[in-house]
Amino acid sequence: MQNKPCFTGSILIFICLLSSMNLIAQDLGEFVKVVTTTKQIFIGELIYEDDDKVTLRTESVGQTTIERKNIRSIEVIDSSRIKNGVYWFDNPQGTRYFFAPNAIGLKKGQGYYQNTWVLFNNVNYGVTNNFSIGGGIVPLFLFGTSETPVWLLPKISIPIKEGSFYLGAGAMVGGIIGADTEPLGILYGSATLGDRDNNLSASLGYGYAGSEVADTPVVNISGMTRISRKFYLLSENYFVPGSDSGLIISFGGRWASENVAVDFGLFRPLQDAGGIIGIPWLGVTIPFGKN
Repeated sequence: MQNKPCFTGSILIFICLLSSMNLIAQDLGEFVKVVTTTKQIFIGELIYEDDDKVTLRTESVGQTTIERKNIRSIEVIDSSRIKNGVYWFDNPQGTRYFFAPNAIGLKKGQGYYQNTWVLFNNVNYGVTNNFSIGGGIVPLFLFGTSETPVWLLPKISIPIKEGSFYLGAGAMVGGIIGADTEPLGILYGSATLGDRDNNLSASLGYGYAGSEVADTPVVNISGMTRISRKFYLLSENYFVPGSDSGLIISFGGRWASENVAVDFGLFRPLQDAGGIIGIPWLGVTIPFGKN
């Protein structure tokens, strides 16, 4: 009889140990992203961890162990990002097509630099998850002229249903430094169906110059779809209601790694094209900011 409390206590301890092991096992097997203090990035399946080290099974180097003192951050990766055991990184340009923005917002603390045909430069930054600010420049002063186009790009994004439906509004507020011209630009509103990898957007934009705003909007219909880990298809199209000469269509692609994206395609006016097959587009995007 005197041994029963001891025996019962041992059973309870054993059950607690099994429960703890089960909880640990539930955490193991997750896919994680580990960033080291030297900014190396490891992505793989978590197979062991303790207070001193973390062991992963990665696609590139197989099993690797990293000491805790060398780890800057560990982030659990959404299971939807793992396809056939391979990590599909975020779209580095998920808030914009070739040029036109969609209604999806930049995440707080994230941004990107975009360069198109060397001369056109944009930088955008997420101030919050719902508001971003950006700006751009065509540095013509490099060619000896005093007239330099510049613009600001404020944008508001409202996720009606995260990952499937967004509303947005923004502006391109421009001007030319060194020229006696009025401010000009465009005010727009947009709606986007889909997520950052696969979406379709419709937008209305009204151009303005000084205090004069256009009576007729420009309609933009754009979309993108991710067809592989590093490749997307893009289309960006414009038309002016009631006009026979305002239709521009485009088609192209995006090759992307986690740290850079390259957009390429052809834009073609459907009226008065003059035998032109298309005007080429080439742009590079470099994301920055915290993950």
